[in-house]
Amino acid sequence: MGFLAHCVADIEGFLGATRQLLFIPYALDDHDRYAEIVCERFAQLQITVRSLHSEPNPHRAVREASAFFVGGGNTFVLLKRLYDLGLLEAIRERVWSGVPYIGSSAGTNIATASIHTTNDMPVVMPPSLRALEIVPFNINPHYVDPDPDSRHAGETRDQRIREFHQYNDAPVVGLREGAALRLEGRELRLIGTGGARIFRRGEPPVEVSPGERLDALLLPVMAHAS
Repeated sequence: MGFLAHCVADIEGFLGATRQLLFIPYALDDHDRYAEIVCERFAQLQITVRSLHSEPNPHRAVREASAFFVGGGNTFVLLKRLYDLGLLEAIRERVWSGVPYIGSSAGTNIATASIHTTNDMPVVMPPSLRALEIVPFNINPHYVDPDPDSRHAGETRDQRIREFHQYNDAPVVGLREGAALRLEGRELRLIGTGGARIFRRGEPPVEVSPGERLDALLLPVMAHAS
């Protein structure tokens, strides 16, 4: 499908009357071309896009943004750039104050507690893996179910997430292609078509279907003593 074509209706519903957004392109190297693609897509929705890399004052642009869209690419590159610019706290405060945030792939990863469960290679290293913490759990975008017939000799996503839980308590949402999470206030719902799998430390994974409420993921996690 075309860029964001599978979730256009969800984006329109989430943004409502908001007709402007600030695009954060840092997960890919060619910021200009990335911004062009995003502008073209949102222009079809009559939404005006400003790209953060073109703003003379990034902090002011974040403070004045009506909505955020953070695109996919390499999560480590994206997070490092936001640390370098000193923008994480500013974006977090704006979103917590009610400014809509839309993340795709890497942009989804940084909305969570940390980027520990990204699929990307650490081609650069941010000062910390701590992310925006808009939600208190982690996400594994592009989650792929284990295939018993696969000849791949490496770890499955399930095994990698279990390894994460050997050292961390945060729940992990394995989001399949076509799936999304919509958070408004204290209501968290799985939307889209792909479904998801919820992983919690010390528990078997739980399958969830589109339309289900996942509000319990917003509750603080009690850390395991070690």
